[in-house]
Amino acid sequence: MKQPPSRLRLLRERTGISLRELARQIGEGHSNVVYWERSGKIPRSDLLLPIAKALGTSVEELLGTTEQKKLSAPAGKLRLAFEAASKLPRNQQKKILEVINALIEQHQNPQN
Repeated sequence: MKQPPSRLRLLRERTGISLRELARQIGEGHSNVVYWERSGKIPRSDLLLPIAKALGTSVEELLGTTEQKKLSAPAGKLRLAFEAASKLPRNQQKKILEVINALIEQHQNPQN
């Protein structure tokens, strides 16, 4: 019988980053991420915060101490757009990120 996906895998897929990208961001080998996802084992405590940051979530949600409902909630338009964008070639993804980062910076530092 097939096991349901681990919380780590659900959060990673929801974020739209690959195994290798998550591993790169936290400074671990991708085989470790594969192991944690397949086994359902919790990563070392010193990796919980970096993993949560990379996935844009909290350690509590990563460990499953928040409501399960959040994981199954339907995605908004922006999340769906990011999921679609994550399947584009890397050079197009970089262009999208440049535009988004410029908009965020403009919002955070409005010209008076």
